[in-house]
Amino acid sequence: MDSQTHKAHRPAQSGAKAEKKKSAKGKGKEKQHGFNEKAFAPKSGRRADRQGRRTAERDQTRLHVPLVDRTPDDQPPPVIVAVVGPPGVGKTTLMKSLIRRYTKQTLNHIQGPVTVVSGKKKRITFIECNNDLNSMIDIGKIADLVLLMIDGSYGFEMETFEFLNILQSHGFPKVIGVLTHLDLIKKAATLKATKKALKKRFWTEIYQGAKLFYLSGVLNGRYPDTEILNLSRFISVMKFRPLVFRNSHPYMLADRFEDLTPREEVRQSKGKCDRTVTVYGYLRGTNYRLGTKVHVPGVGDLDVKSVQILGDPCPLPDAESEKRRKLSEKKKLLIHAPMSDVGGVIYDKDAVYINVPGNFTKGGIENPGEGEKMVLDLQDVNSTLEDQVAKSQIRLFGSSSRPLSVEAGPSTLPSDDSEESDDDDESGSEEEDGEDLESGDEDDYVLEDELSGEDFDEGDEENVDNRGRSAPRTVRRSLNGLPSQDRKRGDVEYADSDSDLGGEDDDDDPGPSRRYVHFGDDKQVDIPSDDDYVEEEGSEGASDADAPQWKANLVEKAKSAFEETARSRKRRDWVKLIYNSTASPESILGGGDSGESSTSQGPSMDDDDFFTIAKANSVKSEETLDQTKEPINPEDLKEWEDEEVLDSIRNLFITGSSSQPAEGVDENGQPYEDEDQDGSQADSEDGEGEEGEDDGGDGGGKRSLNKDAAALAAKKAELKRKFDEQYDEPDAAKADFYTEAKEAMARQQQLNRAEFENVDPEARALIEGYRPGTYVRMELVNVPAEMVENFDPSYPIVVGGLLPAEERFGYVQVRIKRHRWFAKTLKTNDPLIFSLGWRRFQSVPIYSLDDHSIRMRMLKYTPEHMHCYATFYGPAALPNTGFCAFNALGRDTPGFRVSATGVVLDIDRSTRIVKKLKLTGVPFKIFKNTAFIKDMFTSALEVAKFEGANIRTVSGIRGQVKKALPKPDGAFRAAFEDKILMSDIVFLRAWYSIQPRKFYNPVTSLLLSDKEKWQGMRLTGQVRREQGLKTPTNVNSIYKPIERPSRRFNPLKVPKKLQAALPYASKPKIMKAQHRQTYMQKRAVILEPEEKKALALLQQARALRKDQVARRREKKEERRAAHRKKVEKEEAKKSEKEKEKRKEYMRAAGMKSKRESEALEGSRGSKRRKT
Repeated sequence: MDSQTHKAHRPAQSGAKAEKKKSAKGKGKEKQHGFNEKAFAPKSGRRADRQGRRTAERDQTRLHVPLVDRTPDDQPPPVIVAVVGPPGVGKTTLMKSLIRRYTKQTLNHIQGPVTVVSGKKKRITFIECNNDLNSMIDIGKIADLVLLMIDGSYGFEMETFEFLNILQSHGFPKVIGVLTHLDLIKKAATLKATKKALKKRFWTEIYQGAKLFYLSGVLNGRYPDTEILNLSRFISVMKFRPLVFRNSHPYMLADRFEDLTPREEVRQSKGKCDRTVTVYGYLRGTNYRLGTKVHVPGVGDLDVKSVQILGDPCPLPDAESEKRRKLSEKKKLLIHAPMSDVGGVIYDKDAVYINVPGNFTKGGIENPGEGEKMVLDLQDVNSTLEDQVAKSQIRLFGSSSRPLSVEAGPSTLPSDDSEESDDDDESGSEEEDGEDLESGDEDDYVLEDELSGEDFDEGDEENVDNRGRSAPRTVRRSLNGLPSQDRKRGDVEYADSDSDLGGEDDDDDPGPSRRYVHFGDDKQVDIPSDDDYVEEEGSEGASDADAPQWKANLVEKAKSAFEETARSRKRRDWVKLIYNSTASPESILGGGDSGESSTSQGPSMDDDDFFTIAKANSVKSEETLDQTKEPINPEDLKEWEDEEVLDSIRNLFITGSSSQPAEGVDENGQPYEDEDQDGSQADSEDGEGEEGEDDGGDGGGKRSLNKDAAALAAKKAELKRKFDEQYDEPDAAKADFYTEAKEAMARQQQLNRAEFENVDPEARALIEGYRPGTYVRMELVNVPAEMVENFDPSYPIVVGGLLPAEERFGYVQVRIKRHRWFAKTLKTNDPLIFSLGWRRFQSVPIYSLDDHSIRMRMLKYTPEHMHCYATFYGPAALPNTGFCAFNALGRDTPGFRVSATGVVLDIDRSTRIVKKLKLTGVPFKIFKNTAFIKDMFTSALEVAKFEGANIRTVSGIRGQVKKALPKPDGAFRAAFEDKILMSDIVFLRAWYSIQPRKFYNPVTSLLLSDKEKWQGMRLTGQVRREQGLKTPTNVNSIYKPIERPSRRFNPLKVPKKLQAALPYASKPKIMKAQHRQTYMQKRAVILEPEEKKALALLQQARALRKDQVARRREKKEERRAAHRKKVEKEEAKKSEKEKEKRKEYMRAAGMKSKRESEALEGSRGSKRRKT
């Protein structure tokens, strides 16, 4: 055994194991030298061309018309996901499962929209659609994504197809199909076939490749978690393309609805008065401008009283949670569903409503809700707000020696004074700026000795919006009226600043206001104000030595301080002054603010200024108000008389000398580059820079020159870049239309975003409107009372903004086509329910057709499988707006309810719709080419109107109306191209102009208690059928048998002279009737009885034979028919076999010719390679 030799191991050079080893060692990468062009070269040039064109077509079909997405990127509104399907398909179960997937909460009773946070930058609003046609129409107009639920065990239902047709008319959103009840199908083969058939039908309705999810069954009241997880992931990553109608209209899906009408007014009107309601929701679409009307489908057009931005009830995650990869648990639990009453808390404009079920103690609840937590926190409060304020310490300045103390005690002032001071606070609270609020509060703390605690509390309760006093407190320091012992007291409480001892003016006191100061004892000392002192100065001529030093030259100090600080004040917000105030233009230009009142309230104190001008000079001249140019000061123009200034800008003009370059620009027109980052130039120019700084005028001119030079350099750089792109890389500069359009839209959006970046949100809302994505509170006025009384949260409330053009009414012309599934033909002047824009309304259309671009001819019925025009009276809509029409909206309507679809063409068109009118008459006197016609008109006036009109007889003879006859009335003389007969009927074809009826009936389904029972105008036949009435018959309209008497025409008589002149062939050959009887007529044949019997027998035998032959012929024909069928079947089989043989032969011949051509090409290639 030891001497046996073994074969050496030969590792595999190819195969799976060898490839695995090579990839492990990294050898596989060494052989990848590049792409071999010869290996993948096409054999045929035609095939390569076809493939290239196919690739280009596929790329082009992938593109779409670029649209501007007006949804903000920073705070987008929640995506509306609508769950739609017939009843009993599992819509509520799917919503519960999805909400539990996102929020880990189970909602037992879902009503209205439910908003959840699904990601760091995405929120979703789920809403369930009822099995009501009105709800389906409203949901189809606002949904971003539709979860179309289909019962897999039953199949598609009529409501599903109706909803898809509604979506096609109003802009098709994204649709995801969801198959349910698949657990009812037990056999696997049947389940597979059902899925395949439903998917094929679903793809036919939506598009090839539309997403379809399968939900197997229900576990513990919801669908399996893995299937819901897959569906939620697909929803989270979907991107939505802006739809045209929603991209041009603001709208809002209301998730809250409140009635603000005073209860007393409702009680007095017994609930019939118009209501004032508020709706809450996220704005979507475009910006909403305050003042535009809104339309609530199912209610009507409403006016908006006010719009207020509220805090986001379902905010996106903040920056702290953005650091994590997933959402925090707190954000996952966030859910906003006010109509479903989640958490027991409802937030209003100025209140929070907490719903606490039953009574509870502090330790009796294990997992309290948000509202219950608030109530428990209120129970923990031990001190009132007044006690907390009294305990707080406030320092007026940072260098104050001790804090201001607030002591609550009984009031020592009379009740009249306290009431008057409260009145003063109320009068000044409405028109005071917020800047004085802090100083006013501090003064209140200082003067707590004067005002009692009761007054303080009452003022807080009455003046909720108190914003400080309307005028600065009058300071009183004179101690002239005090006795000497009181003056020398050292325990007088003085404030830390001079202004802290002031009080408010008394309304009843006509003289200067006074306050009382409390000293150590209970004695009240009246201290006069500064105004008293000034009056005593003027009257008694007191010396200036008695006045304090700081009161000298107050007017000059105030004026100088005002002039110094006027430049440093912040610029006025003209937008607020114009849009958000009721002040007159004179007061705005003269310096008056919208928040300031008359001069009686005194000047307001600013934070940085101690002295202010009490009242600015008003605008004196009316011309200053109405001028476009600012007034020019002649002193400012003297600067341009200096030759040095003119020489410094001379080279900026074409006529100037170009020998000396401009400052800051080199000889080539390029600006000097700064060496330092601070913008300082070279050391040689430092001296000039310092001189420029000393001279203020020259410094401004140099800055403007540098700015112009920088703009010129940027322009040159842009031109150079375009030049380089055009000549260096000409292909790179050519971008396709799609890329250019998207880049232009992105640039415009960035420009808009940068324009409003630093604008105040309130001013921005006034200019561009309320942005999409904001949660607003919209107050609607004059709302019908039935909407509040019959409010049902399961029906959606959509608030759609109307464009200014859509508020007016007129005649709308549309292109319409009857739906191929609708059974009846649409008739002119039958009422039709339109869903156009936000509105649903009933109108009476007139159908017409363009008659060779000459006239719009009325049609009595809509044509089959073809578009026509329709004109009706209704609200204006933009062209190319889609709509759908219905005959009835009720659920009991049999068959398919969508009767027609179409688009808007124009509004208030000038073209008239004409109807064909045939007037008939008969001749009563005939001449050669002229006849008198009657029974066509009733008077000579009508004849005069139709003079010169073309007429025609039934036999085709044409004529013209000439003149009216004196008798009978309505008769006229007519000329024809040939002589007519008395039996001819003459008719005139005219066109009669008609106009649609002004009928507009909005569908007010939300005002009914039963939302599905809305009924519009009915046809007369429907009313008669419902009331059991018979149709009245008109005697003249009854069809009668037509009896036409046979006409007897006279024979043609040719005169004998004419007959003699005619050739023989043209002579009439008429045989004369023979007056004599023939031989056979003269002799009658009389048979014998035996002959009669024999003849009868022969006739019977002939009849039997004839019948037998006929029966034989029928039998033979039947046999022949059967034989022909048999022969046809055989011939069909034979032809199929021959066809297959022919195919096989052609296939073999094609393969043979292909091999020959390949061999021929191969031989050519080999010869070419050999050479």
